[in-house]
Amino acid sequence: MKSIIRPALALIVAMTLSASVLAREWQQGTHYEVLSSPVRTSVDQGIEVAEVFWYGCPHCYSFKPLVEKWSESLADDVDFVLLPAALGRAWEVHARAFYTLQAMDELERVHDDLFEALAGDRRPLNSPEALAEFLAGLGVDKQAFLDTYESFGVNAQFQKAQSKVRSARITGVPTMLVNGKYKVSASMAGGHEEVLEVVDFLIEKERQAAAD
Repeated sequence: MKSIIRPALALIVAMTLSASVLAREWQQGTHYEVLSSPVRTSVDQGIEVAEVFWYGCPHCYSFKPLVEKWSESLADDVDFVLLPAALGRAWEVHARAFYTLQAMDELERVHDDLFEALAGDRRPLNSPEALAEFLAGLGVDKQAFLDTYESFGVNAQFQKAQSKVRSARITGVPTMLVNGKYKVSASMAGGHEEVLEVVDFLIEKERQAAAD
């Protein structure tokens, strides 16, 4: 008799747990916000997920390993991008540095070092010159960085990003933008891990909307 009851009991427990997970509804206005006016994404097809961040933000620094691990297993229809915000004077320098390094094909190599210096060590790298000096120690050409920093292309990328941040009415970081329609933060979702769960929920929501 026990050999029959135990598997049956295990099945009931599993079904109960599954039902509780499915019953956990992420609520609009509580766990995420729908933008009153969607912002333009940088993808023509699929779903864009953008992390709005600042290199000097300790919360972004804590969130970084979680979101990087999460992004490794994304489906092919999801494009994960970084969107540096300039919500303060020093932030603008760091946001422009992001696009400068991207234009120089150096971003991937020194991205982690910038985070560590600004958010981890809290170094006062708040001018183009200070950043250029720091990056020179990592092998980035100092003069090329300063020249590119002032370029038309970097300015255009910076302005485009900040227009997107303003349009989404983002006032803190890290914040996740899903397909230009939804925004999610830790204060809304309940924590950094929950942010990624809500983002997964919204990705699936977008998939279903596209299929209808």
